[in-house]
Amino acid sequence: MTAENQTAGLQVSFEFFPTKTPESEASLWRAVERLAPMAPRFVSVTYGAGGSTRERTHQTVVRLQTEAGLQAAAHLTCVGASRADVDDVAKRYWQAGIRHIVALRGDPPAGEERFEPHPDGYQDSVALIAGLRQIADFEISVGAYPEIHPDAQSAQADLDYLKRKVDAGANRVITQYFFDPDVYLRFLDRAHGAGLSVPIVPGILPVTNYTTVKRFSAQCGASVPAWMAHLFEGLEEDPTTRRMVAAVAAAEQCNRLKGAGIDEFHFYTLNRADLTYAICHILGLRASGEAAASDDRAA
Repeated sequence: MTAENQTAGLQVSFEFFPTKTPESEASLWRAVERLAPMAPRFVSVTYGAGGSTRERTHQTVVRLQTEAGLQAAAHLTCVGASRADVDDVAKRYWQAGIRHIVALRGDPPAGEERFEPHPDGYQDSVALIAGLRQIADFEISVGAYPEIHPDAQSAQADLDYLKRKVDAGANRVITQYFFDPDVYLRFLDRAHGAGLSVPIVPGILPVTNYTTVKRFSAQCGASVPAWMAHLFEGLEEDPTTRRMVAAVAAAEQCNRLKGAGIDEFHFYTLNRADLTYAICHILGLRASGEAAASDDRAA
């Protein structure tokens, strides 16, 4: 029995990132083994700024699909590569049996403040999506910002650009994380009003370190509500309680969205499985088979 048929259609997907050391690789695969019994719709693997993790991403994606038996999606960006190079990566994925791409413009490389397209590369994610459609019949997911992309001139311009991505061939939208369910629901209403009919899946980030997420959110345009500071107040040296609080907070966020009719969630796992596993359990998902042993030992 799968998690899907136990929860009246609730679907989840998980995002991982490629690793740099043998120790972190072992931790990643413990996380994969822990979460695989939740029967995710797919799992995705991120792509470092400037394509810095291109080969590690490729290896991880292929291994997830061939060894773990999961439907794997590879992140692919426009940053720091010619169109020919990006096309070659996409073709390699198709040849390896990978049928799902998360197509993104990508963040600037370290030390650069703004995105600058490669002189021979794709100019933006719309061009990348159109290029992928010329290569093969990929399933293509794209990103969206429920509040606003930091580089967008306005919320309306941001939404117009998202519509261009869907018109270019995107099948699914996955949002940047947010913490106030109403932020997502208002965005969903606006997107539907603009004629977008593809799935718009909320991205969920379980938070265990308030200081870190506050700093990162300031860079990516996600607001952090005041109640979150209160939740984590006084827990700086108490990682165990922080994890428990994080699980309850994220599960409450998802349950509010479920109450509004949302039945699919994309979790940014940060390669830590236990927190995401606990949230899925609270939501009603049950593992299909035996789950692997706990993999989260630190905050």
